[in-house]
Amino acid sequence: MPDLPNKPPEPPVNTPGVGPGRDDADGTTTLERVTQKTEPPRLYQVLLLNDDFTPMEFVVMVLQEFFRHDLDTATQIMLKIHHEGRGVCGVFTKDVAATKVELVLAAARRAGHPLQCIMEAA
Repeated sequence: MPDLPNKPPEPPVNTPGVGPGRDDADGTTTLERVTQKTEPPRLYQVLLLNDDFTPMEFVVMVLQEFFRHDLDTATQIMLKIHHEGRGVCGVFTKDVAATKVELVLAAARRAGHPLQCIMEAA
């Protein structure tokens, strides 16, 4: 079997973070690292909507249990929802916001309340 020259393997064409190389005089290739810029994920607000049937105490409980607000903050948010028709419970990434919405809606249905919870881009 003939001897093959020892040549370093070529990098894959789509190697992330590796840019075009340059050939040196001795036949070796030097790879240059390219910095990649990533953007932070989009954030979404989770909002509760006012209705005339869900008890205020239940809304406060939801704010404490699912959004980890203390009693005073939960009460202030509940009053904002009551007077203005909607209030922000928290701001999260898309997956976390969607999960919180589903958890709140499920808890409201189990308790027999028509409470509405939505998410929108922050």
